[in-house]
Amino acid sequence: MNGTALEAAVWGVLGSVEDPELPIGIIDLGLVREVRVVDGRVSVRLVPTWTGCPALDVIRTRVREALLALPDVREATVEYTYEEPWTLDRMSARGREQLAVYGLAVPRRRFSEPPVCPYCGSHDVAVDSLFGPTLCRATYLCRSCRNPFERFKPPADPEPSTPPSR
Repeated sequence: MNGTALEAAVWGVLGSVEDPELPIGIIDLGLVREVRVVDGRVSVRLVPTWTGCPALDVIRTRVREALLALPDVREATVEYTYEEPWTLDRMSARGREQLAVYGLAVPRRRFSEPPVCPYCGSHDVAVDSLFGPTLCRATYLCRSCRNPFERFKPPADPEPSTPPSR
């Protein structure tokens, strides 16, 4: 397999790795910052959504194992970069749709936007608990449709970040 084909295979494998806490791939979530493929050696840099996320080691292991399963990969390294924070604009439109179906509200651009119910679109919502099922989420209750839902808590709210390099 030539370098270009191997790089395409690497991106394909990365597209199949899901976040262990959410039904979304790490590419759609916007975690993949950089991929380098040189002579069968693959290096992947990821941007964590939340610095203290307990799933970081699981994600690293899943990515590394998936890469090493490719026949032409001799070596695989996966590291997290903290050079820039993860932001909402790193997430794909498909990822946003997947999370809405799951019941997770994702602000369009900024965490400072008021929560919107992912089920009925109402703005008439109340915080149920700032301590959701994971460190990065809070729970809300929609007063209109009565459904509970989750929403990402802000790790940071900077200006839009740089898209991943392909």
